[in-house]
Amino acid sequence: MSRVIDARGLACPQPVVLTNKAIAEADEVTTIVDNQVAVENVSRLARSKGFAVELNEKSDGIYLVLRKAGTSAGPGPAPNAPVIPQTAKGAGPIVLFVSSDCLGVGPAELGERLMGVFFHTLAEIARKLDMIIFINSGVKLTTEGSRPLDDLKALAAQGIDILACGTCLNYYELTAKLGVGRVSNMYDIAESLLGAGKIVKL
Repeated sequence: MSRVIDARGLACPQPVVLTNKAIAEADEVTTIVDNQVAVENVSRLARSKGFAVELNEKSDGIYLVLRKAGTSAGPGPAPNAPVIPQTAKGAGPIVLFVSSDCLGVGPAELGERLMGVFFHTLAEIARKLDMIIFINSGVKLTTEGSRPLDDLKALAAQGIDILACGTCLNYYELTAKLGVGRVSNMYDIAESLLGAGKIVKL
């Protein structure tokens, strides 16, 4: 059984949501999108569900042909697939949720400085995070020229998964300036939060 999903012109996370419903019912799904962010998000979802992804660029859009893998051992996580690590048996990951580029309530200059110091300190703490999610103005911290960018790169190098809301990056016109982590969508963000063992909100 095959399905065709026309997701051109749809805002995040609709292409992912529609594709997720379709692959639950079909062994082959063709999702048509019109931007690179949707390509990455749909591909990541498909691979995490055990589907191979074939990309065909045409004049009227980007066609993603998703075919269910037929391995008997079951699909493993593919590169760039969202993986929620387990910090302990029966426990979900520790997720840091960052919704602003300032820490605390007060002057913006002080808040930005405190945020930079906070991320610089994280690398020295013995108990490690598993994931950091940035939304709203928080995505500014993941872009070129931000105060904590080098520290965030160091955290990513330690294996911490860093997600930046694609809608938020687009709103601030910063998508092309993403300096660390990966562009994500509300579907991935919601799934990660619901699967978390502990959420720390800044």
